[in-house]
Amino acid sequence: MTSPEVIAVFGPTASGKTAVAEALADRLGTELVSVDAMQVYRGLPVLTNQSERPGRLVAIWPLSHEGSVGEFERLAHDAIDELVVSHGRAVVAGGTGLYLRAALTDLELPPPPPVGARERWEEAYDADRDATYAQLEERDPAAAAAVHPNDRRRVVRALELSESGSSLAPEPSRLWSGDFRRPTLVVGLDVPPELLARRIEERTHEMFRRGVVEEVQAALAAGPVSTTAEKAIGLREIASLSTGVEAALATRTRQYAAYQRKWMRRIPGIVMVDADRPPAEVVDAILEVARTPTLIQRR
Repeated sequence: MTSPEVIAVFGPTASGKTAVAEALADRLGTELVSVDAMQVYRGLPVLTNQSERPGRLVAIWPLSHEGSVGEFERLAHDAIDELVVSHGRAVVAGGTGLYLRAALTDLELPPPPPVGARERWEEAYDADRDATYAQLEERDPAAAAAVHPNDRRRVVRALELSESGSSLAPEPSRLWSGDFRRPTLVVGLDVPPELLARRIEERTHEMFRRGVVEEVQAALAAGPVSTTAEKAIGLREIASLSTGVEAALATRTRQYAAYQRKWMRRIPGIVMVDADRPPAEVVDAILEVARTPTLIQRR
């Protein structure tokens, strides 16, 4: 009977995936590789909900670092391969869909843009936004349809991609190769929406009790924040200290969790597991699934 070399645990925010993945790694005698796009940054452990026993690829980049999926892919492959060689298994966990793909597959990433392309398009956009957006409409109508003219960063990105023969709006299957690098089982944690919403409310309140406001203020005062790190949910809202920021953060997190739930069910070969129970029981269910060879995705 073939056993998976990699077990990936995917779930929306507050689904309990970290606790489940840590318990699973303990049971298998291995370590956890995080595939969370925000936990990869250090300086915001409360905001990004980093575990007290963080796994690999947690808090490895400063907030000033401009991260990329391609860079993360190389790091994830190295971490997973090392654990499989040394421990026989690797546990992967996170709620960022593209980073999960990067960790488990070989992405078909677009080629790097020509040197200086970003700077040229930024200058063009700042000089004449409408004319620059019109160039995008001419070069890549699909990308233009997906980007608002006021979104400077994405307009510029779409144009620099167009110079390298790629697109910001690729075919749906382009980034997903369809094959895993190693025998892999992907598990999705299924939590009732009403329970998930309650957990998000409780987690948000706990973040403020633990000092997330002071954490964010200290991080922003320490130096520049990259355009990738500033996407952390709540970073700018908390920094503004506007009225009702806690409620606004909870609402935004619920919206993101709903997106994660939809994305989760589109992962090829994913096996859903009831996660409305203690982590140890969820691990039992995952290991039972892992003993079913037909559910293991192979190379």
